[in-house]
Amino acid sequence: QVRMVESGGGLAQPGGSLKLSCAASGFSFSTYAMGWYRQASGKDCEEVALIWSDGSRTRYAESVKGRAAISRDNAKSTVSLDMNNLKPEDTAVYYCNANDGITAVQGICAYAQARGQGMTVTVSS
Repeated sequence: QVRMVESGGGLAQPGGSLKLSCAASGFSFSTYAMGWYRQASGKDCEEVALIWSDGSRTRYAESVKGRAAISRDNAKSTVSLDMNNLKPEDTAVYYCNANDGITAVQGICAYAQARGQGMTVTVSS
């Protein structure tokens, strides 16, 4: 079955950096766009970054543009998110998931949550 194992979350200071990683299995990784999503307490899930299946294109939420870089390794079925200049508003539970181009962000997050995924990133001094 589909499995995503996220790592790299935790506590970081404002202005600091984190690298989030996700190892995927159980589906044809190289044929799907992959994204990082996050849900802050009391807020809707949002897409943070997306990378096309072949890595040729990326897109970022306005809130992280210039501070985040998504990358993938199709040979290893992994996707990563480098974030720097972290802000308290980056505090959230982060998920990685495939994006089929049809499912809405809330649905993508719901699937991830149903699989028991998610890691907490807390940005605080």
